[in-house]
Amino acid sequence: MNVLITGGGGFLGSHLVESQLAQAHHVRTIDLHTHDLRHHDRVQIVQGDIEDTALMRKLLAGVDVVYHLASAHLDVSLSNAHYQRVNVDATLQLLQMAQTAGVQRFVHCSSVGVIGDVDNPPANEETPCSPTNIYEKTKLAGELAALAFGKSNNFPVVVARPAWIYGPRCPRTRKLIRTIRKGRFVIFGNGKVLRHPVYVADAVRGLERCAMASQAQGEVYIIAGDAPVTIETLVDTIASVLGVKAPTWHVSVSLGLMAGYSLEAAFKLLKKQPPLSHRSMDFFRKNNAYDISKARRELGFEPLVDLKTGLAQTLEWEAAHG
Repeated sequence: MNVLITGGGGFLGSHLVESQLAQAHHVRTIDLHTHDLRHHDRVQIVQGDIEDTALMRKLLAGVDVVYHLASAHLDVSLSNAHYQRVNVDATLQLLQMAQTAGVQRFVHCSSVGVIGDVDNPPANEETPCSPTNIYEKTKLAGELAALAFGKSNNFPVVVARPAWIYGPRCPRTRKLIRTIRKGRFVIFGNGKVLRHPVYVADAVRGLERCAMASQAQGEVYIIAGDAPVTIETLVDTIASVLGVKAPTWHVSVSLGLMAGYSLEAAFKLLKKQPPLSHRSMDFFRKNNAYDISKARRELGFEPLVDLKTGLAQTLEWEAAHG
């Protein structure tokens, strides 16, 4: 099978590339940054932009399945127009070209972030969406555009909404582990806010199930781990796996937001990403807890890696790779 993965140079994308190669598929992947990808005789690695229509037409030729992971995401310095152009306009453009190319399945990777803060956990695919920042708003617009295109053109689109993905090669996981190991991690708020982790191998498996399940066309699926945990439990588990003292520092959320906005302004002048931003404070403010019954029932998806095992595997990989 011939597969195209956009955003294959990123954390989730690079793991998906490896999984597809392990299944003997032929993979093409495009990303702005490709240094985390290893060359293989069955992978074509292209450093480029998904907004380049001529390039994308070439890459789509002969492709059976598209996994669309590329998006504007973590960079707080990007304009709202940039988020709209990449997360919405380029997605619709890619769908149109994929249909022309005869693609058999288009898996659009969205995010549980489109739901916003979960007031009455757990949320599911029917929970009304209330995105709060430009990333979430444009990801929702992108998935709605993808579903509408699929329905009006009878094109096989499936939307996946992964939860908080962690694992080897994840910069956010690495930063979290590093600050806890050094005793510098601060919990903003009371630590009772819920996070729903999913190990990267499980997230990859969920995306692949979206590509293969016959009844998935036109559907949305939340891909998450077995159960949510509080921030407090998450950092305590990391500390336990590391063999260090669990963080005990608590700072008010309002103070964290003030610091986030101030650091954003300062680091914007330096043209660098701040260590803390008002968006990263969502980690401590928004409940993330989800019901994955639909993915279990219709995709046969089952998370196989529990939090403690996933963290241990992450630490083992990070230690082995410096």
